[in-house]
Amino acid sequence: MSDPSYSAVLGFGFLLGIRHALDADHLAAVSTVLAQRPSLRASSAVGLWWGIGHTLTLLIVGSVVLALGIHIPPQFERIAESGVGVLLIVLGGSLAVKLCRERWHMHRHHHDGDAHVHLHSHQRQDDHRHRHWLTDSVRPLCIGMAHGLAGSAALMLIILATTQELGPGLLSIAVFGVGSIAGMMAIGLTISLPLVCSLSFSRPLFLGLQGFAGAASVGVGVWMLVKLVFASTGE
Repeated sequence: MSDPSYSAVLGFGFLLGIRHALDADHLAAVSTVLAQRPSLRASSAVGLWWGIGHTLTLLIVGSVVLALGIHIPPQFERIAESGVGVLLIVLGGSLAVKLCRERWHMHRHHHDGDAHVHLHSHQRQDDHRHRHWLTDSVRPLCIGMAHGLAGSAALMLIILATTQELGPGLLSIAVFGVGSIAGMMAIGLTISLPLVCSLSFSRPLFLGLQGFAGAASVGVGVWMLVKLVFASTGE
């Protein structure tokens, strides 16, 4: 474990984990969650639980691959990627449905001779004071696990190129996971900043950002599915 070359591999794995968090499908999925929870504290929690789910799946798959000496078939990766594509479409679509159900509209009022407009909704808002941490953690945890399953094949190719031993392999995966957690927590904070600011200063802008997050999630999901179809027909 004290081999300088192995330490360099671990350092590279940490940086690779941070970079991995920037993948378009990861950003799109987490954005749909954060768009419904505009809070800087929530952004860190979402990034943390996404990273835990992502790392947990990688460790499980990595344990099986390293312990049994098997290889992940390409068909498995395609199925997992297709599942993520469908997940993104569902996440984006559910956010769009939520926005439509809230029935936001404009009210024009006159006060002291001055006319101004209020953005108003008849949808009852949830009482966030009574939300439990478990409720808020399950969704990003499950999304992270789905992403981990889809990315397990590519990561295992990298791990197997450096070691085929169970202990060092799992350590490499864990370090990669820590990097992805750190990266996603930083990204979550970055995504939440404009959401929190827009909610405070411009409700229409906040709704626009929510709509953009939903549309982007659907767009990335469709793009993933189309790419997989073209890849399979080209073989």
